[in-house]
Amino acid sequence: MINNPLVSIVIPCYNDAQYIEQSVQSALNQSHPNIEVIVVDDGSNAETKAVLKKIEPKITKLITQENQGQSTARNVGIREAKGNYILVLDSDDYFEPTFCKKAIDVFLLSKNAKIVSCLAKLIYNNGFQNYYVPKGGDISNFKYSNCALGTSMFKKEDWILCNGYDEQMRNGYEDWEFFIRVLKNGGLAEIIQEPLYNYRKKTNSTSTIANQNKYNLLEYIYIKHKDLYLNDFDNFVKKILEQSAYLELQKLKQTRKIDYRLGNTILKPFRFLNMILKKIK
Repeated sequence: MINNPLVSIVIPCYNDAQYIEQSVQSALNQSHPNIEVIVVDDGSNAETKAVLKKIEPKITKLITQENQGQSTARNVGIREAKGNYILVLDSDDYFEPTFCKKAIDVFLLSKNAKIVSCLAKLIYNNGFQNYYVPKGGDISNFKYSNCALGTSMFKKEDWILCNGYDEQMRNGYEDWEFFIRVLKNGGLAEIIQEPLYNYRKKTNSTSTIANQNKYNLLEYIYIKHKDLYLNDFDNFVKKILEQSAYLELQKLKQTRKIDYRLGNTILKPFRFLNMILKKIK
């Protein structure tokens, strides 16, 4: 049906026994009438496997594999998906029931929509809550940061065109890098201005691990897409210095030796810039 296209919700899972059932239930509770739910067990422990066995009758398909990382798990699930609209969902988070319906409405109304995302409620371990408002937009907004939620909706045809998620990226930012490739071909990331996604901020989350490896991940993305950055060279240099300076200021609070702290904070951004420029020439 044109107005009710099949949405394939793909949920990679790795050792999330505590939250996976709520995540799956949020997919099953979508008000959009035409969905399938595919869970990819990415080498989880026995406790998580027991939960997955319990919920397997409720879902469309459970795929089990050895641990290969989130990018591979997402690609495996998407290959099995029958819908042209794909929604990836992290196994420790959950959507509000209306997200799929509202996202499909955006796709049907906007010819330029390539990615549809929404606002997110951030849930911390201590019970504190906050909100994240992604910017969305075209490729110019995505050059230096991810301006959509990693768990956004996109079309399978674009996933095929971009050759899926980069399976070499196992420490985070794989969603941002994927969105860069999607938007390089034109189009927009549209943002539903409602908090329809609930995101748990955990110390062992992919985003936390990514922040710990940020220099390496930025280097990988900048070099992989060097054509994009060399065409915007002046702004590229400015953004590198801003990003690396910010990272060093965050580390400043964690290092005791004042002389090391000040010297490293001042010099590290320039060292990082020099390294990147040598590699993208």
